[in-house]
Formats: sequence, structure tokens, C-alpha cells
Amino acid sequence: MSPRRLLRFFILLTGFALAMPFARAASVPVDPWTVFETAWFDSVTVADGLPHSTTTAIVQDKRGLIWIGTFGGLVRYDGYRMQVFGQEPDSYGGAVLPDAYVRALQPLDDGGLLIGTNAGGLVRFDPETTRFHVYPIGRDGTSNGKIFSIAKAREPNAFWLATENGVNRIDIATGHVTHESGRDGDAPGMVARTFVVAEDSQGNVWAGADNGLFVRKPGGHFERYTQQGAAIEEILKDQVWALHEDTAGRLWVGTGQSGAIYIDKEGTAHLVPGFSGKNGLARRRTVRAFLESEQGELWAATDGAGVVVYDLNTGRLRTLAHDAAMPSSLPGDITRDLLRDTSGNIWVATELGAARYDPHGRRVFSVLPSPLETHTLSNANVHSVFVDPRGRVWLGLGMGRIDVLDLANGTMRHLQLGGEQAERDVQAFVVAPDGSIWAGAQGISRIDPDTFALTSSMLPSLDGRLILSLQRDGDVILIGGYDGLFRYDTVKGTLEQLRHNANDPGSLVGDQVRYIVRMPEAWWFETINGISILFDGASGFTNLRHDPKDGDSLPQDYTGSVMFDQHHRLWIGTFGGLAYIDDFKPHGPFRFGLIGAREGLPNTKINALQIDQRNRIWASMANGVVMVDAASHRVSDLGIRDGLRIPSYIHRAAAEAPGGELMFGGLGGLTVVRPYWTAPDTPPAKLAVTHIAVNDVPIPFRNIPDDDGRLELGGNGRNLRVDFALIDFRAPLETRYAYRMEDADGGWNEVARGIPPSAIYTNLASGTYTLRLRATTRGLDARTVETAIRVVVTPRWYESTWVLLAVVLLGVAAFFGLVYLRTLYLRRRAVLLQAEVDARTRDLKAANERLNHLAGTDELTGSLNRRRFLEQAERVRMGAANDGIPFSLVLVDIDDFKTVNDTFGHLAGDTVIRETMRVLSSMCRADDLAGRFGGEEFILCLPGALAEHALEVTERVRRALAGMVIVHGEYRIRITVSAGVAVWRAPESLNSLLGRADEALYEAKDDGRNRSRLATH
Repeated sequence: MSPRRLLRFFILLTGFALAMPFARAASVPVDPWTVFETAWFDSVTVADGLPHSTTTAIVQDKRGLIWIGTFGGLVRYDGYRMQVFGQEPDSYGGAVLPDAYVRALQPLDDGGLLIGTNAGGLVRFDPETTRFHVYPIGRDGTSNGKIFSIAKAREPNAFWLATENGVNRIDIATGHVTHESGRDGDAPGMVARTFVVAEDSQGNVWAGADNGLFVRKPGGHFERYTQQGAAIEEILKDQVWALHEDTAGRLWVGTGQSGAIYIDKEGTAHLVPGFSGKNGLARRRTVRAFLESEQGELWAATDGAGVVVYDLNTGRLRTLAHDAAMPSSLPGDITRDLLRDTSGNIWVATELGAARYDPHGRRVFSVLPSPLETHTLSNANVHSVFVDPRGRVWLGLGMGRIDVLDLANGTMRHLQLGGEQAERDVQAFVVAPDGSIWAGAQGISRIDPDTFALTSSMLPSLDGRLILSLQRDGDVILIGGYDGLFRYDTVKGTLEQLRHNANDPGSLVGDQVRYIVRMPEAWWFETINGISILFDGASGFTNLRHDPKDGDSLPQDYTGSVMFDQHHRLWIGTFGGLAYIDDFKPHGPFRFGLIGAREGLPNTKINALQIDQRNRIWASMANGVVMVDAASHRVSDLGIRDGLRIPSYIHRAAAEAPGGELMFGGLGGLTVVRPYWTAPDTPPAKLAVTHIAVNDVPIPFRNIPDDDGRLELGGNGRNLRVDFALIDFRAPLETRYAYRMEDADGGWNEVARGIPPSAIYTNLASGTYTLRLRATTRGLDARTVETAIRVVVTPRWYESTWVLLAVVLLGVAAFFGLVYLRTLYLRRRAVLLQAEVDARTRDLKAANERLNHLAGTDELTGSLNRRRFLEQAERVRMGAANDGIPFSLVLVDIDDFKTVNDTFGHLAGDTVIRETMRVLSSMCRADDLAGRFGGEEFILCLPGALAEHALEVTERVRRALAGMVIVHGEYRIRITVSAGVAVWRAPESLNSLLGRADEALYEAKDDGRNRSRLATH
């Protein structure tokens, strides 16, 4: 063990021993899992939008949104999106901070914010204008531009400020700032530099300065707080950076290098063993902030030692620190602020982002791997879970490792198997007749339960064989593996092997025996091929398998855990769902019911089962854990809100701990379920609109409507974006969102997972709408939360009722007037026009026929041009689609046509094109289509032609052209062509068919030209 771990362990023991006399509730029961439970932090980092990784302050505003101060600016966060405020002109809404280094934040009742900066003084954010108001520095403002902290005063609208040059007080209503320290009568030794200020419930104003702690009682002056005792006196002369009054009225004092102390209501200071002094858990690091949790713990943020947690009930101390091997640990050990939000989450400002811990999500927790701590797993993958007769938990891990958790003593022992088992997964345990523990991996090892001495190769004949399951039957050890079932008699030393025999229906149903369980009057052996039952006294097996023709048979052959509930219902985990028998009889009949995907299982591959004392079935799957009510079959899918963090689980790895906790082995650690744990009561999470933009212009935060509020879109505001979120910040990726604008949407619009929830509408017509928003959470306490706002789109001036009525009336009058005048005119002209129409109709028909012919004819060859050919070919394709008659397309290209033009001239090239088209046309049937596709490329459509016929026609054309001499003046020209043939495949489009023919043509070109190729794909 490293010196650092030894020091921490010694401090913990000392602190616990010394703290017990003054712990508030020494009788509070201690959870034996506390030392193994890992606090899981979710981080908000630069990748999520933070302007700087170092976070300095965290608060929650009146609407429930989180504001985070950083070295590089300020952000407003709803769990999905951030609005970033900084010194740059592109800061959100054009609101620019005078200094991007934010040191302190304080929410205001109007939804605004007080901001203390490092050099820019005190700033107020106005939610109505989305602008910052900067207070002056100097005589009429703050004493200094560096604001260390801001605290509420007892009087309304008043706040205390700790600055580089003393204590200030500001009245928000008037903006008046007074300088409260350095006055006549104050302690002459009080240094101006003040880090923190707080007013307690009795009206005393406490100031933490560079040289100690000072207090001003009502009506008095600042005096140094002193107390007899060398240890406390030395601490009180240290810098004081943090002050907090807890619910018991004690004032906690955090120092620069001496940890923390507290002062009781009577004004007496007390040391906190293990935390007070320079050798405490804070390790001479500055204590920057305090927070009292709902669980009766005091959290202390330190500047380099993580978070020190002091249990106010038991006096126990522990540290939450960064673990490089554990991504879910605190992201950094430099912590500057703490916040408990309205949902109970605890936020920690660190140098690597803001971290959030959910103390309510502790129904399920994880025991995780890390080589840096003593109470963490030695390997990430838990392949087996076993509880020995002494109540110790044995975990079979990967790479031949075994971890033994002694819950009674709060210790964990790490074992490493040797030999061939050192690199293999430990998948089974059993207590042997002599009381030793046998572990199965690649072969079997023996472990002394007292000394933990290891003996490898207990059964040499099984060395090299992978062991999947172990059970004890008196003096016989039953061993399941990939090679069937073995029976080892520990008295006689004999080993018997039973295997599947395809010719023997009474043999083992399959050779991969994954689970062995003692049932009434029989042993059951679970395999991937079904279940084999060996009844007491029987010589052969009775086998249960899935029968597709029998709906009551085993739903799937891949089977695992088998358990009875309190009503003697049998439950079996299979890879086809959760099978059960309501009225189990030892000798059958075995008629199974099924809980599967139709009943709500998110995954039907059940890995392991456990049943609690309330008759609830807990099942691990490949991708999660569910709880099933045995009576109603109602399925609840556990999620992050419950504390479930490990995503994937291992077959058969489950057991019940001595205290009733349920353990499931997974890929990433051990999941422990507290089935009877109840989270503290908290207000229901609020579904809120967090941001609105009209025509891409954000509206001020104060104008964002609450539930059932009203949003008015005036003028040209017809494009709307409404961002919304469930303001509890728990499991944002597991929360499903939807929205619906009544009278505009036919149903709910589901927001895709992973996309920040927003409702977006464009070109809204004038009128009044109701925008409904919905959030659905996952977990045992899953619920649906809805909210709604009214959206009023005011009509433009020309959309008003009177204007629209006037326009309609004028339109009707104009219409009838025009109809009447037009009728008179038409009657007068009808006779004269009729004769002219008849004459021109004849001329027009003739002209149209000529134009239609010219429009579809290639000027050079007189054949169909590309447009007309494609029109007629599409009709052929449509007819083929209706009648099922195939057709083929042929693309023909003159080889090296450029050489013809370059050698004989372009007029000779025209002659070649005409002669080529003539030959093509002469080879076509009456219903074939031939045309010029462009340049030196020609196309044929052959209705009814399959590949053989199409290739035959193409080859005739190719050979005819290759053997022909084309005469142009005194020139004698020979040419060759390449062709690509494609046969239509229903329901292929014409473009796709052309593409395949073109690919075949280029294949012919690539193969040397003067050849034809058939499209093969």
C-alpha cells in the first residue's frame, strides 16, 4: 500500500474513533457497502460548450437553470445547451462581461444574477434586457475590482461582498454600495484582503481574511475571533476561505492550509478529527466551499485534495478524489465551489469542468475497478458472484483474478490464480465438503477460506478445460463445462464424465453446461441446447427443449438462471425471454409462460436472475437490468436515475448479498441493487421552456413563459424555436422528449435520442395555438411530465378581419363585373372568331406535328434524339412494370472517334455518325427504339429482349460496322464500336438501367474496345 493510502486510512480510523463521542446520531445504522460504493460523477466539460475547463462557481437560478463561472466566461446550462457569456463581441446576445474570469455567483429573485469577477468588479445580469450592468469601483462602488465571494444578507435585496480590499455591502434595489470593514473601531490587525463573508442566523457578520477569522456582532465592530487552545489558535490565524452555517446552527470555517473547524451556537470552536489541522485529509490544501447534503453529510471542496465528506451522523470522513483509472470519478482534485440543486444533485466546480453527483440515484450502485484504491476491483469484468457461508462475497474476474469482499469488516482482498488459470476468466465457485472454496477457470483451484492460500490444479485431468459451473451434491462436486458434465467424488477420488449422445435421448441435452441447480427431487442442468433434468434415482436425463410447434414449450434453448419466488412459481432466464411456470410440479408437466419483448422487455437475452423478498424478479440482460413484478408481469427498465451505470452483463453472474442486496456481474464492474431502498422525497422535476428564438432572434430570458404561460409573436414573427428540458439534469440521454402544436400538428413529434429537445415551426399562420411539451423518464420511478404554453401569432395589418372582409367583398364585386363585361365581349366576338379559330386550328395542328417531329429528331441522323428516346423508353419501362415483359438497353459508342475527326475532318465524322445510325436502324425490329444519345454515342431499346437476344443484336451491329467501309469523298474510313448491354430488373428505374449499361460500355472499352459486354450487377 502506498504511503498516501496508509495516511488516508490512518486518518479515517482516527477520525472515526475520535468523532464518535460527538456524532449527532451514533445509533444510525451503517451501510456495509459504503466503503465499496463508488460515487459516480457526470461531467460538463469544454466538449459540452464550456468556454474554459477550469470552473470556479456554480449556482441555480429562479427558473432552475444552472449557471457556471469559469476562467473564460459564464454559461447558462439547461442540461443540453449552453449560452456562453464572455468578453468577446460574439458573446451570447451581445452581452459582454468586463472580465471573463468569474470568481463568484449569486442568483437573484428576479431571475438575474450577481457576478463577482477577478478584475472587472461586481456585475449584475438583467434577464429582461439580457445585458450586464457593471457597478463602479472605488468610492461610490466596490472597494476593489477583485470580488472573492458574494453572500446573502438577512435583509431583503442586500448582499455581502468579500473583496481584495475589504468587506462591502450592496443594496440591489438602489445599487448603493457601502464599505463595511476598515472602519473606526474595527480590529486594527484585520487585513483588508477578505476571501469570504457570511451573515449567520443570529445577525453576526463573519469575515474570512488573509490573516484569520473576524466577526462583527449586531451593532458592533469587526473583532478577531479567538479561543484558548494551541491547536485551534493556530488554525484561526490561517487564511479563511470558506464559511457555512449548517442546519444545526454551527458555523463551518475552511482555511488555507489547516483544514476546517466548526463554531457552535454558543460561539465555541471545535476541531474535526482527521479534518482539522495541517495533517488532515485536506492535506494543506485550501478549503474553498462547504455544502450540507440531504443525506446528513458535509461536503468540503478543497483546492487540490478533491472533496472531503464528513458524515454529520457518524463522524466518518472520506475523500472523493480524481482516479485516473476511473472515468466516473471526480474529474479533478482542484475544486472551488459546491451546489445542491432543487433536484438534490450535488455539483462540484473543478479545474476540468463541472461534475454532478446524484445522491438520489443510489438504489443501484457500482463497484468499479481501479489499481489506485484498496476497495476497488482488480479487474473490470465480473464473471461470477458467490456468497460463502461466512457472508463474504467472492467475485470471479477476468485474467484469473478473484476479489473477496468482507462486508462485515469493510475489507477487500485481491487474489491471483496461478498456472494455466492465470489468464482465464473465473466463472464458478463452490464450497467443497472440507469447507474450502473451489474456483473454476481453466481447471479448478482450491482456496483456503481462512488463510486464502491457493492450490492450483486440484483435478489434473481437468487442467486445460474451461469450467462454467460448480455445485456440490454431498461428497460429490458437479462440474459443468464445454465438454459436458463431470462428477467428482471427493471421498473416492473418482471423476465421471457425462456427455451428449445424439443416439441416446436420455443423454445430456448439450455439452455446454452453463448452470447447475438443485430442484425439488432432481438436479437441473442448464445448457445452450436446453435443460437436462436428472431425477433422484433415475439413470438418464429428461430433456426440455424449445419446440416451434408448441407454444408452451421452453421459449429458447439457451438457458441460465433458475429461481423460485415465494409463491413457488418457477422462473428461468433464457435467450428468448423470461420463462415461468405458475404451478410447478417436480415431475411436470412443464408448460412455460413467457415474458418477452411484447410484454416490455427491452432485450430478451436474459443473463441472470435474482428474486427479492417482495416477489420481484430482477434480471440482467446483455444491455441492462429490469425488474418484473411476479404477479402482474409489469416490466420496469432500470436506468441512470436508479444508479444503473454498467451497460452490459455476463451470463449467470448474480447472487444475493447477506443484507438482501442483489449483485450482478458485468463488463465494467459489479452492479449492486438495493431493492428496498427509497430515495428521499423531492419535488417533481419541472419540464420548462429554457430558451426561445423568434425569427432566429432570442427573446429575453425574463419573457420566457412558465407553465400555461403566454407567448405572443407579433409583426413578422412567424418562425419559432422553443428549447425545453426536464430541469433535474439526471440522465439527459435517457429522457425521451416530444412536442405537439395543437391545431397545427396531427400528433406528437418525437425528438430523436441524442438531439437537444426543441420544437421548431416556420411560417406559422396567425391565430392562437397551444404548444404541448412532454418528457418521459426511464427507470423504476419512470414518469411522464407535460407542460404547455399558449402561442399567439398576431395577424399582420392586412390579415385583420375587417381588411379581409373588405377584400373579399371587393373581389366578389370585381369578379361579377368582369364576368358580365367579358360575357358581352365574348358574345360579340364569338361569331367572328369561330371561323378564324377553325382555320388556325388546322394550321396549328400541322405546325404542332412538325414541331413535335423536329423536337424529337436528331438533326444530323434523322433518328430519335436523347429526350424523345428517353420519353419513349420510359413508356416501355412502365409497360414492362405492369405486364412483366422484360426489355434491354444497349449503349453503343464509336471507338476512337476523335481520331476520325482529327484525321479526316469533322464533315467526315458527320458521315460516319450518319452511317452508324443507318446500320443501327436497319438491325432493329418494328417495335425497337434507336436513337442518338449524344456525340458518337447511340442507344437501343429492345422490348421483350433478354440478355441472349440483346447480345445477339448488339454483336450483329458491331460486326456489320467493323466490316463496313464508309466512303466520304476520296476517303475510305473504317470504324469499330464498343457496346454495353443491360437487362431491366423490376422495379428498377430507367436511370439505374442506363447507369448499368454505361458501366458495361466502359468495361468493354477497358477490355480493349470493339466488343460487347453485359452488365452483371
